[in-house]
Amino acid sequence: MLQDIIKNILSVGAGSFIGGIGRYLISLAMKGVSKGFPWATLAVNLSGCLMIGLLWGFLSRNASEGTSWGLFLTVGLCGGFTTFSTFSKEALTMLQAGQTWGFVSYITMSVLAGIALAALGYYIAR
Repeated sequence: MLQDIIKNILSVGAGSFIGGIGRYLISLAMKGVSKGFPWATLAVNLSGCLMIGLLWGFLSRNASEGTSWGLFLTVGLCGGFTTFSTFSKEALTMLQAGQTWGFVSYITMSVLAGIALAALGYYIAR
């Protein structure tokens, strides 16, 4: 049991490491493109959403979503690349389950509260 948890933690950590590097490299590659709009972040968020959707579909079809390999790819790689992909998958899961109120609440709270708390943290730390 403990051995499985450690294996999963290491799988997620390795995936996060690679995903974070990927995000950084894309931001470097698109540095000259930004010019006032966060194109690199948008590119990472949208490509991460496509990536987690493809992986989620593939892994769920093959019953391997909760395995170390599945955790490496989804929680680790996609999560390290962009947590927006995980947010999108969770919101879609709620919508598919018929939890319309939860879906709308989750999106609204995540976006509005996220921006408000980032502003609060900025002003507190400033």
